Amino acid sequence: MSEQAHPLVDAVKPLVDALGADLVPTTDAKPEDVVLAWDGEPVVAVRLPHLGAALDRLLAEMVRQFGGPLADLGREDKQRVVRVLEERGAFTIRHGVESVAAALGVSRFTVYNYLNREQGGQ
Repeated sequence: MSEQAHPLVDAVKPLVDALGADLVPTTDAKPEDVVLAWDGEPVVAVRLPHLGAALDRLLAEMVRQFGGPLADLGREDKQRVVRVLEERGAFTIRHGVESVAAALGVSRFTVYNYLNREQGGQ
């Protein structure tokens, strides 16, 4: 956004960035955007990303967190990645298991095994 930053914009910017969303002027807001107000006055709109991009962002975050390509990780780290992705809802996205399996360099069956281990409390 090119307008002068409002305290609300400054406050929500880290969250918006983490979500992969965009801040847009309220004059450009679409019906599906979330308009944020301060003292009852609209300040900025948040344009949420499409779900397909959400999984890509989650995987990119895992690469940053784990310091390199996910396929190069050991089994325990891959299990931790699956656990974090499960907590963040990655497997509710269509083809989530397939995409995660490809990123980890494992089969879908292996991802399901990791998920079952977590649900079994092991």
